[in-house]
Amino acid sequence: MSDLRDLYQEVIIDHGRRPRNFGPLPGHNHYAEGFNPLCGDRLTLYLKVADGVIEDVRFEGAGCAISTASASLMCEVLKGKSEAQAEALFAGFHALLTDADEQRAMASAEALGKLQVLAGVREFPARIKCATLPWHTLRAALHDQATPATTE
Repeated sequence: MSDLRDLYQEVIIDHGRRPRNFGPLPGHNHYAEGFNPLCGDRLTLYLKVADGVIEDVRFEGAGCAISTASASLMCEVLKGKSEAQAEALFAGFHALLTDADEQRAMASAEALGKLQVLAGVREFPARIKCATLPWHTLRAALHDQATPATTE
């Protein structure tokens, strides 16, 4: 368990300090804003979708290390995924962090690949909203939601 906790901390620190896919995305055709009113995390997510496939994804904003790391990791795994696959990843990630049945939550982890490292957020219930904000913003972008996505 200590090794997993160490990996979790390393990944959060690395992606929090040096987020991947950070910055504007020229030519995007979907975007959404996200806001966590509890801690002030804000992000804008940009998607370039063609024929139902996410060709590119980037984000901008300011937030805590967990929110930033979650957005960075999310962007890495979304490229090349269909919109349906992105929705399935959202469901799996959300279950991983919020399902009260830990066995069922951990079963979701296997389908998430490298995203499962964020399972450590489960140990900090107050931070779950930080980790899920980018994912709620993804759903808002896929559905062209005009109002900012929140974790409430």
